Amino acid sequence: MRISLKWLQELVDVAMSPEELAETLTMAGFEVEEIEDRRPWASGVVLGKIIACGQHPNADKLRVCQVDVGSSEALNIVCGAPNARADIYVPVAVVGTYLSTIDLKIKPAKLRGVPSEGMICSLAELGLSKESAGIHIFDLENPELGSDIRPLLGLDDVILDLTATANRADALSMVGVAREVAALTGASLRIPAANGVAIEGKESPGLAVEISEPQGCPIYIGTAIEGVKIAASPAWLQQRLQAAGVRPINNVVDVTNYILLEWGQPLHAFDRDRLQSFTGTQDINIGVRFASSGESFKTLDGQNRNLQAQNLLITASDKPVALAGVMGGEDTEVHEGTQNLVLEAAIFDQATIRRSARAQGLRSEASIRYERGVNQAALTTACNRAVALILELAGGTATVQKTSRSGEDLSFSRSLELRLDRVNLVLGQLKRGETGGSKYLEPEEVKNILTALGCEVVSTEKERVFAITVPPYRYRDLEREIDLIEEVARLHGYDNFCDTLPSKTEPGYLSPEYAAIRNVRSAFRAAGLTELMHYSLVKTEGDNQVVLANPLFVEYSALRTEMLSGLIDAFQYNLEQGNGALNGFEVGRIFWKDGDAMKEADAVAGIIGGDPTVWKWQQGGRDRPLTWFEAKGVLESAFQELGLSVEYQSDSSNTRLHPGRTAALSLNGKHLGVFGQLHPQLQQEKDLPEQVYVFQLDLAVLLGELGRSNNLTRKFAGYSSFPASDRDIAFFAPVEVPVVEMQSAMKKAAGSLLDSVELFDEYRGDNVPAGQRSLAFRLVYRAGDRTLSETDVEPAQQKVRDVLVEKFGVSLRS
Repeated sequence: MRISLKWLQELVDVAMSPEELAETLTMAGFEVEEIEDRRPWASGVVLGKIIACGQHPNADKLRVCQVDVGSSEALNIVCGAPNARADIYVPVAVVGTYLSTIDLKIKPAKLRGVPSEGMICSLAELGLSKESAGIHIFDLENPELGSDIRPLLGLDDVILDLTATANRADALSMVGVAREVAALTGASLRIPAANGVAIEGKESPGLAVEISEPQGCPIYIGTAIEGVKIAASPAWLQQRLQAAGVRPINNVVDVTNYILLEWGQPLHAFDRDRLQSFTGTQDINIGVRFASSGESFKTLDGQNRNLQAQNLLITASDKPVALAGVMGGEDTEVHEGTQNLVLEAAIFDQATIRRSARAQGLRSEASIRYERGVNQAALTTACNRAVALILELAGGTATVQKTSRSGEDLSFSRSLELRLDRVNLVLGQLKRGETGGSKYLEPEEVKNILTALGCEVVSTEKERVFAITVPPYRYRDLEREIDLIEEVARLHGYDNFCDTLPSKTEPGYLSPEYAAIRNVRSAFRAAGLTELMHYSLVKTEGDNQVVLANPLFVEYSALRTEMLSGLIDAFQYNLEQGNGALNGFEVGRIFWKDGDAMKEADAVAGIIGGDPTVWKWQQGGRDRPLTWFEAKGVLESAFQELGLSVEYQSDSSNTRLHPGRTAALSLNGKHLGVFGQLHPQLQQEKDLPEQVYVFQLDLAVLLGELGRSNNLTRKFAGYSSFPASDRDIAFFAPVEVPVVEMQSAMKKAAGSLLDSVELFDEYRGDNVPAGQRSLAFRLVYRAGDRTLSETDVEPAQQKVRDVLVEKFGVSLRS
């Protein structure tokens, strides 16, 4: 919010310089992002009067003016403004003046042969507008020629661009900032008076207020004002609005904006005659309800809004006339011919206005304040002050005021207990310096700080415990004891507390779980995969998805139930952008619904595809599809790096994967995940390479195995210095028997002498029985203490043969 220092000084005595005030506010939690000092913009510019204006002898578009600036002789100034004429009061930059906004220093000059001793200025040259059609003309009753024009234009001011945290809704008003400055500096506070407004109650069309959504709008005040005259606002009001970054419109609208800035209370003025014409009735019934399906209306920005069910509306005879708490309607806005008004002052629910504004993609100064929460206790004060200002600036009479309240208890006070021992425990010792005194805050110090904030502080029967009554304007902010402790620290000054370290410090370390996750990431990167990261938010597509109640976009309306879709889309996108195949993995979280319960789990997923070769001259420049075994080898290398032995079983349950090239992975009997080739139909739909492989693993199972004692520390085993003895075995085996099961059976049958089992040949075709395949394995035997003989190896090899025949029914070939 832009804070005018000149306006602020009317509310609180500020003796600090702008820089000191900015530093004080920033250290108290209100960051001042910029200090805009307007005083240098027109330094040296004075009030003058054009006493004569004639045509330039050598230029059609220039005029030669005689300007009286209160000195002994009039200045001769050449001016090119089309509105320059005699007997007007204007801002004059005399010789030697520096106009900082346009980086120009005024010097004596000759323009087309005529001397010029200054410059008559426009508002653009003084930094008050981007463009100006001509010089600025003052409308003054008792002008003092030669006086400084800065007070006349509001340029004797400094603007602080202040940012308040989301919990401090009160800081979005001048009164709120003034209260904060008074609490920080101990200065006197002057809150603007808002006396009761006399309601005439003469004969006039009826006005009624009915709230059908009391939760969305607990309080609504409607005030009818007749006989107003729409005109430009006085200079002081326009200057205050401009300093705050608000464009002046007319006296009525400017008053509503002024109260918005002063009290943080949004208001809206309707044209009463337009309301009557719009509804077709003389009696106006103001209502508050949610929008119905298919409704629409045009807002003040000229856009036709298609309303949604979460949009809270202000209605007249059930017809929408405003988007409650966000923006009014174009059909009932105040205009130059407006004579009668209905002034709205209301409290709207924070969450309701936030949803409504977001649904329309529309944020206004009003919605920003309602979203954070306005001071409900100040509603009547702000409304009465607005009515009084309208009557003062636009004339008219307040004839009717109707208020509708919900039946709920609208108490704006809250009582909290504050333990002084808890305050000192949380905040610690003070930097007292040479002044001495207690190392901790004294009860009187705490009481003075909270009293300065507007709290009522009373001692209780409990020792060193205060009963705190929170002021209404901090009702939404101060909810717990820790909030009060934070306020004590903030006002006393964070710099005034000692910097202390814990008495016992330890070096930081990674938890075993996080260290294991790092190892997993490192293993997959070492296998040649790039680590990826996607949003956990996806479109709503399945029944078991966790759907967000208030999504930002339709594309991000639910949480993902699996990670493969994001990886496939990323793979496709990189191909379309000419970046080649994206072989990557991601560690993330998935979410799903199990009945009414919501569950989540961590997972590791990856995608592998494309031609692994770099130079393709041996392939005639064509891509070679990645084989199933090559992709499996990438995954196996990661498992090997982690020291895990993963088993593969045929699986066809996942409809997105190839039914004959998909495996279910298990680790020590626990289901680990799935690995397989994308289904050809999905591959064609996504226009992907011929063979692309994906995997998704349960990270909890992976970490559980890595956390076992035998995996925490790798053990060194000595290498055998004796030669190995290898044997080959070939046989016909049924196609449905997995190789992994046969390998496991062979290892178990051969015993400790068997060092490794490797499949080196598979054949299907001629001379192989139907429904079978020819497999050949190489078994390597080795001992660490001797060279094995035939009598050592042959019994173990025979056990292998026997188990293969008995368990799997193979036909031995060798």
